Amino acid sequence: MNKEIEKAIQILQADGVVAIPTETVYGLAASIDSPTGLANIFSIKERPFFDPLIVHVASISQAKSCTSNWPYLCDQLAEIFWPGPLTMILPKAKKINDKITSGLDTVGIRFPDHHLTLELIKRLGSPVAAPSANKFKKISPTTEEHVTSEFPDIFVLSGGACQIGIESTIVGVEGYHITIYRPGMITKNMIQQAIPEAFVTYQESPIAPGHLKQHYMPKLPVILKLASSDITHPFKCPARWSISNDPIQVARELYSTLRELDKKEHDCIEIILKEEYLEQDTFRGILNRLIKASYLKSPLIKPEY
Repeated sequence: MNKEIEKAIQILQADGVVAIPTETVYGLAASIDSPTGLANIFSIKERPFFDPLIVHVASISQAKSCTSNWPYLCDQLAEIFWPGPLTMILPKAKKINDKITSGLDTVGIRFPDHHLTLELIKRLGSPVAAPSANKFKKISPTTEEHVTSEFPDIFVLSGGACQIGIESTIVGVEGYHITIYRPGMITKNMIQQAIPEAFVTYQESPIAPGHLKQHYMPKLPVILKLASSDITHPFKCPARWSISNDPIQVARELYSTLRELDKKEHDCIEIILKEEYLEQDTFRGILNRLIKASYLKSPLIKPEY
């Protein structure tokens, strides 16, 4: 057994918390069978108990054991998008602790695409619950160094840089209606093309993590500008970043770039976007994160992203 995985298992079995790598961001994990470990996640992150956690599984059968209802459409979504950056919100099974769901009757379930975390869950013998491994509302971590800079005492299962770079797409499933509660790199168009008979819509909801108006925030204020327009702000020395045309690259670099710009001797972070990105489904998850991180944005950038 990998010695790091063995150490992580020992910590989890002792009601502790470890940081785990996924393809999206690093997570702060505890066993779903450890009420103490789950409480420690909220304490360490300074996260309010009203913000639910996501359960991470290593198999479809494990996922089904966490819910009281697994609709047929979930089989299709799982076959196409799991393991991967998709979380499904479903009615919770009785065994799911209320701390995980913030007292709600639904639970978010995800099958992450990272071999070390999947091996950890398999060896542990139970799923883990995990939000992102950062202080509440702050920039999410995509490297081991990001985690240790905020939590030097937390053991990190070292899995390299995250390949996706922003959090999973979160969906609810009811009949043939799929509701996207949090956009990500699995987009509405991708889901619609994969399952043509489904009806796919967007809607934010407190049943999903990441629904707060402010999130993913650096210490410096973030200003979102469209390249085609200008906005007035009181800051005199901005650190500027012009977003490229490649959403996959932008997502992968987003949080690392925000962290680097946050270290500069500037008074704000100014992010330049092309207006065409507002119409592109592939940029919706990125815009969602930037809007929630922003202090000020161009009027054409609508909050519904």
